[in-house]
Parts: sequence; structure tokens; C-alpha cells
Amino acid sequence: MLTIGRILFAALFIVSGASKLLELAATTQEISTKVVIPAFLTTYTGQLEAAAEMPIAQILAITAGVIELVCGLLIALNFGARFFAIILVLFVGVATFYFHNFWDMAAGAERTNNMIHALKNLSLIGGLFMVAGLPRFSRQAETAYPDV
Repeated sequence: MLTIGRILFAALFIVSGASKLLELAATTQEISTKVVIPAFLTTYTGQLEAAAEMPIAQILAITAGVIELVCGLLIALNFGARFFAIILVLFVGVATFYFHNFWDMAAGAERTNNMIHALKNLSLIGGLFMVAGLPRFSRQAETAYPDV
């Protein structure tokens, strides 16, 4: 049951990461409208843009897609699931702060929608903490059957 639940839970991140990568232009556009790079980082982001030959929003879009896809796959396969769940906790927390900041919005439908998304992300963080908190289970050897 845990395996099925972990795979179904990870499917959200796998699909979301893949869609970010497959729709890279739209993801880049959305990031460029929401994320503001602090002034003290512009020197470093400029160097990164020059080295990668792409804008920082596109670099962030690729990074976001890869994080979701890889972490989701590794959680589904139970390979380092606890570590990758913590990575996704940080990712979802940052994404919620930048993309669903209902606390900065005037009352209305957009604020309500973003609050629902923020609460959904809070639930995802709770599920990721549960994945991270699961103890390691050792496989029990099968019972030997006597010769018949």
C-alpha cells in the first residue's frame, strides 16, 4: 500500500516537471513575470546568463522542471525518497511564496484562487514530510518451505 501511495503521490511532480520542460516558453514567461532577482545577485545572474547563453528565467524554468521530474521519479522508485522529498519541500515552499502569494493580494477571486493553491501546496509539503519521515523497511526473507 505504501508503494502504491508513494507512486501515485509522486505522479503529480513527474507530470508537472515534464509539462514545465515540454512547455518551456510558457514556463519561462510565467517565471519572468513572477520572480524578481534581488539587485545584489544581478552580477552573478548576469554571469550565469552569459555562460548558459539564455535568460535567467529560462534557466530557472529548466531547473524547476528538472527538480520536479527527477525528484518525483526517484520518490516513485523509492531511491533516496527521503532526501528527494526534502528537496521538494524546499521547492514547493519557494514556489508557493513566489507564485501563490495571496497575502499580498486584494480580496477577490484571484486572491481566493491563490489561497486555495497555497493550501494545496501546504498539503503537498505535509505529504512530502510524511515520505521523508517514513522509516526504512527491511525486506523480510521468505519463509522456507520444507520439501514436499
